[in-house]
Amino acid sequence: MSQTQSRSLTLHLTLWFALASVFVLFLLGLLIGRSVEQHFEEQDIEVLAGKMELAKHVLEKALATPSGETLAKQLDEALTGHHGLVIAVVGPNRQRLDAHMGLVLPPELLNERLATGSERPTKWVADDGLPWRGISSTLTSGGQAGSSYTVVVATEISHHEHFMGAFRQTLWVFMLLATLAMGLLGWFVVRRGLAPLQSIKRQAAAITANRLHTRLPVEAIPLELGDLASTLNDMLSRLEESFQRLSDFSSDLAHELRTPVSNLLTQTQVTLSRARSADEYRDILASNAEEFERLSRTIADMLFLAKAENNQLIPHPEPLELADEVAELLEFYGVLAEEKEIHLSVIGHGTVSGDRLMLRRAISNLLSNALRYTPVGGTVTVQIETQGDEAVKLTVENTGSCIAAEHLPRLFDRFYRTDSARQRTTEGSGLGLAITRSILIAHGGDVSVRSAEGITRFTLSLPVSGQL
Repeated sequence: MSQTQSRSLTLHLTLWFALASVFVLFLLGLLIGRSVEQHFEEQDIEVLAGKMELAKHVLEKALATPSGETLAKQLDEALTGHHGLVIAVVGPNRQRLDAHMGLVLPPELLNERLATGSERPTKWVADDGLPWRGISSTLTSGGQAGSSYTVVVATEISHHEHFMGAFRQTLWVFMLLATLAMGLLGWFVVRRGLAPLQSIKRQAAAITANRLHTRLPVEAIPLELGDLASTLNDMLSRLEESFQRLSDFSSDLAHELRTPVSNLLTQTQVTLSRARSADEYRDILASNAEEFERLSRTIADMLFLAKAENNQLIPHPEPLELADEVAELLEFYGVLAEEKEIHLSVIGHGTVSGDRLMLRRAISNLLSNALRYTPVGGTVTVQIETQGDEAVKLTVENTGSCIAAEHLPRLFDRFYRTDSARQRTTEGSGLGLAITRSILIAHGGDVSVRSAEGITRFTLSLPVSGQL
């Protein structure tokens, strides 16, 4: 089975950093290159504009003289000392009056009729491969019935192009080296930035089952990773709590099962130590059967709680009238109540939606617990109260000794007993209240306890019919 290889966060961030650097450098290179080229263009335009004014002045004077030699001579004089600069004059009917160096001018330059400086100059490459930049302007002669002349001034810009080529090459080499440098710098920065994660990793790796109390130092971690550290600390707290509960449960379970198993083993060994009569064997087997029944109930209760903790306790709801269910349970416990002269009563009524067997078991646990600790001549009262359309509360109240306040928060823990010696009795295994709470939670309800002034109250809160 193939496994997808996870990507390196360092490599991922370094690549993004390098790409961002390339993008910024590329834009910067384009901006610098365009600025330098525009600077050269403005220089050329300044020179060409000056020569254009000179050429137009010469042309105006020459048009007054019929000899074309005068025009050519004057134009040559105007270009004295300016190598790579040419002036061409195109007369009416596209007649070329003057052109220097045999330069072939582009048609778009000859057709231009715009004032100098109003448009960008025209750039082209001549037949000999040299680049040129030129401007043109229109001159109207009043002496020849308003004839129109086009004056073209152009300059050879090969030195500019050579400079720009070398400049671009240098710029791209610099960008390449800068990108590599930024990539290495980005890798270093990312590695340094992720160092706290490595610290968290090392500290988390040192946490074992015996060190679940250890927490990550949130104060020493950067602000951006503070939430992650806090979340991990919360997870460790939950794990520590669950591990402690599991450890306590294992210890309690071993304690609960060790005593009956030890009793069975001892009694069996004593029985086998010598021959006995059939009646003696029958009595011993009957005693063993009681212990096995107790073990069986304890194991069944533990399986029930295990299912509840893993969300496998699924009620089968049906409409139930709590007063009827309680009345039947009170009838069942009537004989025991008569023996202890305890008065049983139920007050109120309410309908809920729940699993009949589960809710009977929860209420039965509370009634059994109340009868066990109610003194002779006491009372056990069940009160049912409907609270609007949301919940129904069932309270099992009994008279007798109060439960100490320090025991109340743990009464619903497994195997918890209020006596410090944790002595086993034949009346229960310490799982009844834990089972009751699991049943209420599975029904979307809750259970609470209060004990004061000689009265102990266990209250079940259940959703009304149709709210489960």
